[in-house]
Amino acid sequence: MAKDITKILTDWPHGDGPTARRVMGEDGREKVQIRVCIDSFHGILQFECDGRPDGKRPHSCEFYFDYIEEKQRKQAGSGDKSGEFRLTRSQCKKLFEESGMLYHRYVVMLQMGDYDRVIRDTARNMRLFRLVHEQAAHESDRTHLECWWPYILRIHHTAVVMKALEDGNLDAALQAIATCRDRIQELAPQENEVFTQERKRSLEALEQMAHEIRSRKPLSELEKLEKEKREAIQAQRYEEAARLRDKINTLKGRPEGPSK
Repeated sequence: MAKDITKILTDWPHGDGPTARRVMGEDGREKVQIRVCIDSFHGILQFECDGRPDGKRPHSCEFYFDYIEEKQRKQAGSGDKSGEFRLTRSQCKKLFEESGMLYHRYVVMLQMGDYDRVIRDTARNMRLFRLVHEQAAHESDRTHLECWWPYILRIHHTAVVMKALEDGNLDAALQAIATCRDRIQELAPQENEVFTQERKRSLEALEQMAHEIRSRKPLSELEKLEKEKREAIQAQRYEEAARLRDKINTLKGRPEGPSK
């Protein structure tokens, strides 16, 4: 008879404390459990932290994507010129399912602060996106994942930003945001509402993140003087503004000039 999980649920009341936790499985592998409550139904969702989230090994590989990549490498190395490597509908469907598993995992991992695994999983999914776009036999499969590029770039670089902030490196965090913004802006336009909305939402989220980081970044001496000068001008304290201008020019190594 299957085991009753009532005691597990009782020991982890819904709504008290975190809804996600790490556990060490009996197989010695780390897992994440998520406490769920839907109306009168209570339960726990679980996924593996490493490898495929469902713990399976398709074709004895860690991921089905690895199996497909190996097939592609073997065909390229065989010198077979009879036909270009192409992904079938069935293969694309399996890759889409696997990318969806990783998506659900890295969303939870980001919330749990496991940024290394978020970076790892988003990087893998981006490789999968590229392979499908380049090698799928059918146009609908080639374009199926393309609308999600703004989102996955944002999540990947958000994890990079958070790691930099943990290290206290605000400049590296701001640079990661700038890199992500550039990559999103360089994406080819798509006549797809999901792409348009995700692009807009991602750029707005990045700008908000950059603003919050700048607000906690200590000002340099020059930045402080520039700020004080702007405030003096706004308050019409022109003599003070001129004095601050002279200090700024001296700090920059420029000759003093008339107040502007």
